[in-house]
Amino acid sequence: MTLQPFPDDWSRALVVVAHPDDMEYGGAGAVARWTDAGKEVAYLLVTRGEAGIDSLPPVEAGPLREGEQRAACAAVGVSEVEFLDHPDGVVEYGLPLRRDIAAAIRRFRPDLVVTANFGDRWPGGSLNMADHVHTGRAVLDACRDAGNRWVFPGAGGDSWTGVRYLAVVGTPQPTHAVDIGPVFDRAVASLSAHRAYLAALGDGGMADPETFLRSQAEVVAEQVPGAALAVGFEVFAL
Repeated sequence: MTLQPFPDDWSRALVVVAHPDDMEYGGAGAVARWTDAGKEVAYLLVTRGEAGIDSLPPVEAGPLREGEQRAACAAVGVSEVEFLDHPDGVVEYGLPLRRDIAAAIRRFRPDLVVTANFGDRWPGGSLNMADHVHTGRAVLDACRDAGNRWVFPGAGGDSWTGVRYLAVVGTPQPTHAVDIGPVFDRAVASLSAHRAYLAALGDGGMADPETFLRSQAEVVAEQVPGAALAVGFEVFAL
């Protein structure tokens, strides 16, 4: 299967993921290509990742991981970063989460919304986790909520019907791809900015940014003519 080029008829994107590092494990290279092309990209983090480092209590880990996320964003040209402060590890799908994301969409007014895989499994078959599933489902619904002035009235300002695409990174069923060969070093730098988190992972494959990202990008690039390294997305027109 040949993946299609990622749509280019958009100017502003909002990335909405559950945790610091979620976008960096594959998607940040695409963001670097977009910002290099003059696209505006902002990030919305549902949590601060405060439950993600076993050796650090949440009160210490949260601010640390926020700082690492901001550095990761800077590496790919993103300066707008917000955190919703939903509790890490126990993110619940429901009206409060949908309201918060819809309000952010109304504030940022993107034509592209990006989130991470919210299916049951990752490519390769490993199981996904509840925070990702609940966040992605809420993002999908919030794209519609943001455009209905009678849903969450007053949250985030006027309704916004301009979301044209929802793109999901890390999905087992990509439809489109971005060639990240020219910016691969920045994708690695973005993931490497999560120093404390990576150190806590030990010596596993996910703790080595260059090796992990290259192996994933090479697999996707097999479906992208002319690319050596690529990031895949499942793209939905809304």
